[in-house]
Amino acid sequence: MEEKRTAFIERKTTETSIEVDINLDGEGKYDIDTGIGFFDHMLELMSKHGLIDLKVKVIGDLKVDSHHTVEDTGIVIGECINKALGNKKSINRYGTSFVPMDESLCQVSMDISGRAFLVFDGEFTCEKLGDFQTEMVEEFFRALAFNAGITLHARVIYGKNNHHMIEGLFKAFGRALSEAVSKNTRIKGVMSTKGSI
Repeated sequence: MEEKRTAFIERKTTETSIEVDINLDGEGKYDIDTGIGFFDHMLELMSKHGLIDLKVKVIGDLKVDSHHTVEDTGIVIGECINKALGNKKSINRYGTSFVPMDESLCQVSMDISGRAFLVFDGEFTCEKLGDFQTEMVEEFFRALAFNAGITLHARVIYGKNNHHMIEGLFKAFGRALSEAVSKNTRIKGVMSTKGSI
């Protein structure tokens, strides 16, 4: 029987209390409560379009702003992805997705390499969407990538509507992650000539 690729991590600091439960072989089921409505919606989209079951519960210092809540959530989701992947045997390792959202087009490419890196190319024309600070999109993906051990490239190719562009990035991330973590029976061991990733 194949081992389940799931993980649960709880992280508490003076700024946030976070619980994340993930199933990489899920159906896109989600239960998200970060206290930031727009951020909840983006994580729901990431889960649904990535076919990854995701539960996230966050109590953060939102009286300050959304920074700690969003960044720390990225940290814990990244840690959960890394933990759930286990030995990484037979995974595709690479994933790329282009997602159109009305007038916008976004791309996310990743390599589950064990080498954390982020290239982010996207500019937003408003400071906030609801209570979510748009500058935190990049910080979320940086925190996730560096704690998951992923080389991540995320870019808004073009677009005008800030909601559409950010939504496209989260959907594209989910789809690229789904491709990268999927197993291929033709891959014996890990997808690396070094024998480890």
